[in-house]
Amino acid sequence: MAALARLFKTQFPFLLRRSLSTTTTTTATVSEIQPQRQRPNSSILFPLTDDPKGCRNFQWVFLGCPGVGKGTYAGRLSSLLGVPHIATGDLVREELSSSGPLSHQLEEIVNQGKLVSDEIIFNLLSKRLEAGESKGESGFILDGFPRTIRQSEILDEATEIDLVINLKLREDVLIEKCLGRRICSECGKSFNLASINAKAENGYPEITMAPLLPPPQCSSKLITRADDTEPVVRERLRIYKEQSEPVEDYYRNQGKLMEFDLPGGIPESWPKLLEALNLDDYGDKRSAAA
Repeated sequence: MAALARLFKTQFPFLLRRSLSTTTTTTATVSEIQPQRQRPNSSILFPLTDDPKGCRNFQWVFLGCPGVGKGTYAGRLSSLLGVPHIATGDLVREELSSSGPLSHQLEEIVNQGKLVSDEIIFNLLSKRLEAGESKGESGFILDGFPRTIRQSEILDEATEIDLVINLKLREDVLIEKCLGRRICSECGKSFNLASINAKAENGYPEITMAPLLPPPQCSSKLITRADDTEPVVRERLRIYKEQSEPVEDYYRNQGKLMEFDLPGGIPESWPKLLEALNLDDYGDKRSAAA
């Protein structure tokens, strides 16, 4: 991760204050990894330790439209595998809630449903990687980054991405999910009040998702994100398709993309995602990550 944070600093040094150590991270190459897989990009191949001889933790990326559940499933895998989950959306929201120099600029961008610029994302991500490095973190599950071809290329210059998981869900369900999202203003946890029963139509399967309700202590403290209005959600989806879908092709051409269609809510999707990732042997840990 040191190499990754250093590269972001060299791309935008005027945004960053401190420099990282010169230690580099050794990574496995695709040619070393691919022949060992039972199916492309879907099995566990990397030890969960930071070994100076070349072993390191997973370096995964989650792609998918806003509201699809990247944070939910990346967070569960993070707990299951012991790899840090780094969500650029969370980094942006943390900066928004602070009195930092970027907070006012970010507020305007987010409220309009626009994508945050590369410069700002690199700034926030570099600071997060620095903090993780100081705590001895190794590997990552990135959520919300990269979103553009340029970001993907810069990431490839810095390190080897092992697997890219592309979560997919029909658009009408995505919009309903986004409009049902709520956040506890005290603990920061996310919930969803939407009870979704989307019938099968136009080639799409039926989707049923139960609401993710808050515990009693959070019920009176729920707030709606400023960007979770229907016009803003639709604009975010439009921008995502325009700018981020080429990223799917970028990783598909590298043989690293795993497409995963969500069959329903967490109870239906989580076991099937573990199966798709060949993580069935982690079954005894499923409840721990729930």
